[in-house]
Amino acid sequence: MEREFDAIVVGAGLAGLVAAAELADKGKKTLLLDQEPEASLGGQAWWSFGGLFLVDSPEQRRLGVKDSKELALQDWMGSAEFDRADEDHWGRKWAEAYVDFAAGEKRAWLHGMGVRFFPIVGWAERGGYLAEGHGNSVPRFHIVWGTGPAIVAPFERRVREHRDGGRIVYLPRHRVDRLIREQGAVVGVSGSVLVESDAARGEASSREIVGEFECYARAVLVTSGGIGGNPDLVRANWPARLGQPPKQMLSGVPAHVDGRMLGIAEEAGGRIVNRDRMWHYTEGIRNWNPIWPSHGIRILPGPSSLWLDARGRRLPAPNFPGFDTLGTLETLRRTGYDYSWFILTQKIIEKEFALSGSEQNPDLTGKSVRQVLSRVLPGPTAPVQAFLDKGEDFVVAGNLGELVTGMNRLTGEGLLGFEEIERQVLARDREMDNSFTKDLQITALRGARHYKGDKFIRVARPHKLLDPKNGPLIAVRLHIVSRKTLGGLQTDLSGRALGADGQPVPGLYAAGEASGFGGGGMHGYRALEGTFLGGCLFSGRTAGRAAAEDIG
Repeated sequence: MEREFDAIVVGAGLAGLVAAAELADKGKKTLLLDQEPEASLGGQAWWSFGGLFLVDSPEQRRLGVKDSKELALQDWMGSAEFDRADEDHWGRKWAEAYVDFAAGEKRAWLHGMGVRFFPIVGWAERGGYLAEGHGNSVPRFHIVWGTGPAIVAPFERRVREHRDGGRIVYLPRHRVDRLIREQGAVVGVSGSVLVESDAARGEASSREIVGEFECYARAVLVTSGGIGGNPDLVRANWPARLGQPPKQMLSGVPAHVDGRMLGIAEEAGGRIVNRDRMWHYTEGIRNWNPIWPSHGIRILPGPSSLWLDARGRRLPAPNFPGFDTLGTLETLRRTGYDYSWFILTQKIIEKEFALSGSEQNPDLTGKSVRQVLSRVLPGPTAPVQAFLDKGEDFVVAGNLGELVTGMNRLTGEGLLGFEEIERQVLARDREMDNSFTKDLQITALRGARHYKGDKFIRVARPHKLLDPKNGPLIAVRLHIVSRKTLGGLQTDLSGRALGADGQPVPGLYAAGEASGFGGGGMHGYRALEGTFLGGCLFSGRTAGRAAAEDIG
């Protein structure tokens, strides 16, 4: 095999594909390495729902949404709450640059490569605090038509074209074990050749070593992802502000998202910052048809379900479905239990339940207009119905007493009292008798229906849970599901990895989740959703272009 290249990209996820394509576009001979088989090209992005954060887009304007760069930056900074002068220095700069990108050329750049968007813009992370607090003030979650595979496709196509043209050498099953340093600069990589594997995308692959390799380049870009598939590392970095780490946790990413390259880059002089910042979901359900160990799927909920803790106590405002992911996580960790509950009706699940992931949305992923239109018909989508029929976390009953009995039977803990749950449900239902209320969740769901996108396909008409015409009743046991690493290798605005002295480590770059999506954590403490794929796109493009320019 060849040993000399202009650049080496470690990790063939979305950020790696973007960086490699940008390098090759500039005529740089690029080596793209990944420990997984070629079936997993595109990494976590392929599995995603394909949500992208855009600001003042045509899709928003058509729905009557008035957005601006100023409002988006206000929302971002209110969510990030940057408070670490040193560790947040570059993250803040990346955040400002990314909002500029999302309000500027991002959509046109993607559109030029054939990326198209579903016309209804989603409203994720609604916040529920004051104007300068956490959350999106307006809907900004743009779903790629074709979901995750469609956002991977143009960059995979560019990489394959460059491979055919000899500008990219792509080597799957090549695991980097060390970054080679000479006179303080990173000049190459060495590692292990793993045995060929026919593992399907996301499945665990063998770690049997059949050879070694060593390659050199003037630039090495680390785009290897985060730690979400490594529960031990997640727990080791778990922040005290979120309470104790869960003993039982589902995984929203494959096991190969293990974080090992972060340690390798750190050994080579890179600086990791904001290790305790992470993004995990509280609405996870165990996949009835798992692909990787402890495979969890996140429910993308509308705002109507009643959210109870493991003992059946309603969560306080604004811990409503879809409002504040980490605020709800913090609240639930204080309960001492690793799970919670939704109580809802058939009418709510029909309109408000979506499941995260390309494989859970075959209509959007397959670009089927006919199947998408069928979402307005009675009944849940086929993937949601499959979980109702086969998922272990669902309970369906004709009345509340039977529902609570089924919930206790499911956990075997007997924590739920019928009288307490009935009291809370009745109290909530009484608030439905008027068009006004003191219940902030009901105010929020009524307010949501003022937005056309929510009224059409996302938020059920407000109704009483115990009215039989809205039934049957449904309960869903919710688990914590690991997902994203918000900290990582600190980089400057060119994607150059910085050392402990704040100066660039010569030859070393980082992008994607490995860099906290830019700067070592451009999200700060919280994310606004739709910003993870976009962070990979932006940081991969930035680092690839900068490395090409530095190589000369």
